[in-house]
Amino acid sequence: MRFVTYASADGDRTGVLNSDRTGVLNGELIHALPEGTSLLGLLGPALRQAGERALTEPADVVALTDVTLKPPIPRPPSIRDCLCFLGHLRACRKAVGDTGELEPVWYEIPAFYFANPATVIGPYDDVPISPGSAWFDFELEIAAVIGTAGRDLTPEQAEGHIAGYTLFCDWSARDLQGLESQLKIGQAKGKDGASTLGPWLVTPDELPFGPDGRLALQVRAEVNGEPVGAGRTDSMDWSFGEVISYASRGVELQPGEVFGSGTVPGCCLAEHLDFGDLAAFRGWLKDGDVVSLRAEGLGEVRQTVRASAPPPPLAARPDPAAKPRRPRVNPAASALPYTKGLHQVGDGVWAWLLPDGGYGWSNAGLIAGDDASLLVDTLYDLPLTAEMLSGMRPVTDRNPLSHAVLTHANGDHTHGGQLLPASTRVIAAEGTAHEMRTEMAPELTAALQVMDLGPTLTPYLRDRFRRFDFGGIRLRTPDQTFDRRLTLDVGGREVHLIDLGPAHTEADTVVHVPDAGVLFAGDLLFIGCTPIVWRGPSPTGSPPATR
Repeated sequence: MRFVTYASADGDRTGVLNSDRTGVLNGELIHALPEGTSLLGLLGPALRQAGERALTEPADVVALTDVTLKPPIPRPPSIRDCLCFLGHLRACRKAVGDTGELEPVWYEIPAFYFANPATVIGPYDDVPISPGSAWFDFELEIAAVIGTAGRDLTPEQAEGHIAGYTLFCDWSARDLQGLESQLKIGQAKGKDGASTLGPWLVTPDELPFGPDGRLALQVRAEVNGEPVGAGRTDSMDWSFGEVISYASRGVELQPGEVFGSGTVPGCCLAEHLDFGDLAAFRGWLKDGDVVSLRAEGLGEVRQTVRASAPPPPLAARPDPAAKPRRPRVNPAASALPYTKGLHQVGDGVWAWLLPDGGYGWSNAGLIAGDDASLLVDTLYDLPLTAEMLSGMRPVTDRNPLSHAVLTHANGDHTHGGQLLPASTRVIAAEGTAHEMRTEMAPELTAALQVMDLGPTLTPYLRDRFRRFDFGGIRLRTPDQTFDRRLTLDVGGREVHLIDLGPAHTEADTVVHVPDAGVLFAGDLLFIGCTPIVWRGPSPTGSPPATR
């Protein structure tokens, strides 16, 4: 049998959902149990009898298409998410450069952690991205639901205590998970945001099992209709009977408790990450992505990922062992006060300065003509770019942004492009456009904030990159490219674009405004320090520039 928990809308055109009901799915029709009956309350020896009565003497019959499906068990007493597929763990370790070998203890006892019953969501509900996460992922799993209480069970006895199975999605904030793993006390906010159960609970007699007693289902995962992974549940290293037996040692398991299988190998994004080929990674989940998970006999869940508001910041505690950081002081003289904000550097030309000028704190430019203006570069994340565009509004409200030039492909000059008006024409050198298409996904930069790279590099990188927010970035690629040189008309003003790369990157564009005597040099000219040269020789003899 297939049991569902659902809510239906009132028939008086209000669209208000009634309270949860329980029913048995027969084809496309739900045969309802008496109002007030919960699936959790039915679990036990009487479950089948109650289901058979609903099929022959239903309290109501409604079409599946006319209801909203809820999780079969909306608020389980507990959720233990297990790691039955060791291949998933090996693949995740390989993805981050490890050998994939596991410590012997993984083969000696089954692993599980407790998930959050309060954040269980239904099979078609929107899924909020965990606040503060740029690496949001799904994990296709199968869940077994305990039907009768039991303690100190053998694996064989444990199998008999399972009321049914359902699809389970463990939504995971990989960056938060990676950071919290360094605390070595288990899962926390990286696994706390949401868990999906549904669309229905299927009793074991309706599902196929292999000769070894393992559930034998074919599963498949897709994002936006594109396949991500597929596999079989009978490739489990630890069976449901074994993990439930282990969990029941000295513990009375209760009806409704949920045991997740862990990820079927290949059926998540993390396993497809390859730090040796970052350009091949599709990227983590973003606002609007649709995740579809299917399992033979268990149906399909289909959910849309939604952005969340940023979390309130927490101040770090003082580290008594930390060495005081030396203040960075740029000895170069400046014609402008080096303060955050918009500074006029010529007639109708401004620079947006972003102290302190360290890694990621890049500058940008604005050139205004008659009823049009040109932006030189965006900033490293969306909040910084939004702040800059707001600060430029006294100019751009009078002279709307008609053009935006990307001087090169690095994220601190391109990541904010999605915030530009759709009418703004984004322009870059051909080499810059190529590098933007082939570089790693923007959110992977969060690795600099969360990965443990050793006692020297880790604090160095976190100190320099911790204040950026790499979540929700969708790279906007150029609308127009050019080779070597391009002259633009910006509201009657002539602006020259000259590609001087490869140097700092594959292509490096300077933006020259002849009538103002100003040149924006991107990252070809660093004031008071040595330029960073990733791809080629740094040009010499360039005219004075505003970076």
